[in-house]
Amino acid sequence: MVTHPMIDRRLRSGLGRWALALLAGVSLVSGCRKGPPEGIALVGATVIDGTGAPPKTDQVVVVRAGKIESISSVFGFDAPKNTREINVGGRFIIPGLIDAHAHVTRWMLPRYLAYGVTSVRDTHGTLDSILAIRDGAELHSFASPRIYTAGSMIDGVPATYADAIPVQNPTEGRKAVDKLAVADVDFIKVYTRITPALLGPIIDEARTFKLRVSGHLGLTDALTAARLGIHSIEHMSGIPEAASSNPAPFFAAHRAGFFTGWTYFEKSWANLDSASLDRVAHELASRKVVVVPTLVLHDIFSRLDDPAVESDSALRDVPKAEVTRWNVPGMIQRAGWGPADFAAFRASRPNQDLFIRLFQAAGGTVATGTDAANQLLVPGKSEHQELALLTAAGLTPNQALQAGTRNAATLLGADSLGVLAPGKVADLVILTRNPLTDIRNTQSVERVMVRGVLFRADSIRSHW
Repeated sequence: MVTHPMIDRRLRSGLGRWALALLAGVSLVSGCRKGPPEGIALVGATVIDGTGAPPKTDQVVVVRAGKIESISSVFGFDAPKNTREINVGGRFIIPGLIDAHAHVTRWMLPRYLAYGVTSVRDTHGTLDSILAIRDGAELHSFASPRIYTAGSMIDGVPATYADAIPVQNPTEGRKAVDKLAVADVDFIKVYTRITPALLGPIIDEARTFKLRVSGHLGLTDALTAARLGIHSIEHMSGIPEAASSNPAPFFAAHRAGFFTGWTYFEKSWANLDSASLDRVAHELASRKVVVVPTLVLHDIFSRLDDPAVESDSALRDVPKAEVTRWNVPGMIQRAGWGPADFAAFRASRPNQDLFIRLFQAAGGTVATGTDAANQLLVPGKSEHQELALLTAAGLTPNQALQAGTRNAATLLGADSLGVLAPGKVADLVILTRNPLTDIRNTQSVERVMVRGVLFRADSIRSHW
């Protein structure tokens, strides 16, 4: 895999003054002294490297200059000169987690770090604002995971969101890609009103800039998008349209409005047969399309009529102003959802899980994404919920971990992320419990390392 030059630049960036401000009193790897960077040795943990290989017990991970220098057995280990040892016996080290579908704002960033998410793929925002956040993170102006962004997504006319880029013909589609490429985005995102006639030229233009195209599909079904060369599909969108014998009602619903289209799409899963889903799964897998299912979004939306859904203790991590902005009752009213709709959404969940099993069995690549911070989706916590839902859908804990690490890094085109190996960047998470015996143990985050700097999760929480 070749790393895109823009992405490679982001991986080379070191850690700056923001960590010192955030993590006062926490053990840091780098300091202000002159000379070569001090090394750190994490001694005694079980390493789960993100490749799917069996875990290795009693390991030492040596980190220097923001990269993993070596991974070896504790037996016979002799710490290199100028290397500080930290005892992590009884702990479990995994690669830093990646949320491959989010909508980033500043308040979210320390939450991600505290939950062990060290990279985030932003799939839409106001162009200038999200680029400023990404670039500020690169310049170490504030605490942040790595950010990869599409900038503003490209949509048809009329655009669903005011800060999207509306296009109504192929020429405008190509110009939109040019604008985003000049702005230095990391990938291109298209939205529900993009038709096949628009998608083809957008993908073609994106290839000129070596940019991948991702889609939240609506007026284009998943197989048509795959044949045109789309790289990834968000929310499993376009899959029911491709599996249906008559996609016309889907397209009519999408033309009528976003919530009308989403509601029809979400309900339709319950009526799909396994043979049609298997057919779509195999073709998407054969064409190397990455699926970002965001099961946590489907699950949360199916339970919005249950008062218990708002009792999650993690909601305390969300600023009150953000909870007010969510306005869950207002969203339900705008969508026109009633008891029958929520019951239908829940009836669709088994077939959504079935598709994930079929796609995984066909050799497809699943990557974790959450759609945070939309309604009730807490940045960081929702990543762990997604991992749990993937295992409930039929993935093993190891496969789920790969979806949140190596597979998500593959989606980013960032081959220095997502696995633990010498020469890779030192983004990792230290857990107190084994995630391979219960995937929910990924929530037992004790420490997080980003760009070679180690800090405690509870220290991050004390600073927001």
